[in-house]
Amino acid sequence: MELTQDVSILLRVATAMLFGGVLGVEREMGKHAAGLRTHMLIAGAAALIVGLGDSVAEHFQQERYRDLLQVDPVRLIEAVVACVGFVAAGTILRGSREDQVSGLTTASSLIMAAAIGIAVGISKYVIAIGVSVLCVLVLAVMRRLEKRIS
Repeated sequence: MELTQDVSILLRVATAMLFGGVLGVEREMGKHAAGLRTHMLIAGAAALIVGLGDSVAEHFQQERYRDLLQVDPVRLIEAVVACVGFVAAGTILRGSREDQVSGLTTASSLIMAAAIGIAVGISKYVIAIGVSVLCVLVLAVMRRLEKRIS
């Protein structure tokens, strides 16, 4: 049973990395601070952390730990979001003018890559695919629209 569960988690991580890569390609083509590898790693890490939730819960349900700890899978998601927020903050730069800020879209795409990874980690593949497509549309199509407007 454990090997089957491990393979399932590994496949979910690989799938999440693939979806994260879709966002990363768009960012890479624009030569942004976080590109293909970063988005893939963020999505994969999110899927891994969430996917390990069941294993962590099983581990701490053993007799010797039962009274010590309670496992809350939502805390795993909170940890992913906190970690990604830290990484995303590193992509945001303030220019010489007060109104000049760059990297917000890249930071946002990293957060979305993590969310997609979380979706894959809990086997919500349709949501992950749909959100990946929506993100690429926002990143690629809206950029062209923004350029036309300004």
